Amino acid sequence: MKSGFFAAVGACSLLLAAPVSAQSVKIGVLNDQSGVYADYGGKYSVEAAKMAIEDFGGEVLGQKIELVTADHQNKPDLATSIARRWYDAKGVDMITELTTSSVALAVQELSKEKKKIDIVVGAATSAITGSACSPYGFHWAFDTHALAVVTGGALVKTGGDTWFFLTADYAFGYTLEKDIGEIVTHAGGKVVGSVRVPLNSSDFSSFLLQAQSSKAKIVGLVNAGQDTANSIKQAAEFGTVRRGQKLAGLLMTISEVHGLGLDAAQGLVLTEGFYWDHDDQSRAFSERFFKRTGQMPSMIHAGTYSATLSYLKAVKAAGTKDSEAVAKKLKELPVDDAFAKGKVLANGRMVHDMYLFEVKKPSESKKPWDYYKQLAVVPGDRAFFTAKESGCPLTK
Repeated sequence: MKSGFFAAVGACSLLLAAPVSAQSVKIGVLNDQSGVYADYGGKYSVEAAKMAIEDFGGEVLGQKIELVTADHQNKPDLATSIARRWYDAKGVDMITELTTSSVALAVQELSKEKKKIDIVVGAATSAITGSACSPYGFHWAFDTHALAVVTGGALVKTGGDTWFFLTADYAFGYTLEKDIGEIVTHAGGKVVGSVRVPLNSSDFSSFLLQAQSSKAKIVGLVNAGQDTANSIKQAAEFGTVRRGQKLAGLLMTISEVHGLGLDAAQGLVLTEGFYWDHDDQSRAFSERFFKRTGQMPSMIHAGTYSATLSYLKAVKAAGTKDSEAVAKKLKELPVDDAFAKGKVLANGRMVHDMYLFEVKKPSESKKPWDYYKQLAVVPGDRAFFTAKESGCPLTK
């Protein structure tokens, strides 16, 4: 299955070598398609973007909509090289998904220079629409501040008042640890320690032993994708939960829960901006997605669908591909689709409801992919920074 997908990517790359038609609107999905975040976004986000293009009708302003994809391998230098080539030689108008915060920040800076639209979905740092904001940059599904508010605030209120963090050693991890530490402290809790963990680690034993020694009530997993899954599996082997500590998946999606299985994941508390079984609209979209991919969408996949669709709606409303006009429309038009109902702030942050979930026990699950119990809904205006609070220089 994977080999077929990468063959398709290779074929896509060959197509990119052909002369670019001026009569097209071109969208790029740039993400991790082979590494630690391959299931978190990867080929499934590509499929979500294809669905958005198909649902929009395949053309806009009388021009065909084209999709290109590439694997950035979680390397900012590679990502910016691909993005520069797309913008300068391939006629790409907008880049989306951009898993990994260091990648997203680098590509957004290039997009600002080139006056091109980027819509970040898979990266977390709130700096994207904060200190590093751009007139052409947008952030869609979630961010570190929202994860901190929803997960951290809720657990402190229920007695989880001491925290130890296992933190991914790059921009996303630093920002999320800072954001959730501030929320925990403000709510009356205390951060008793943290340890930085290299991306794509295979052995979490020394880090988990430090967490156990801290005696913290909550072990916050400030990582994502396969790193989160591996840390949870090894925590089970070390008896972390049996010893009285609770695990909090601070960036975890249904893809990782599915990979772990309910036996391993049960009891985890996590935050997502989307759940496939939320309402009739989310179920209808998710069943279509499942038929194409064999799995239910996470907030990253549904968010990529929404970001792509919203961009195309903005192009249509603006009557042009010009980035200034499209960015203006993205901030004016409401978001109303299978992913969320929301609005885009002046700093480019898309604001929508966020959901606190607990992973069900196997005995509580009544059907395939029936994984979550909803614990709380946090309205978007509480979950996310306002434009003024974000620190975005554009909003001053």
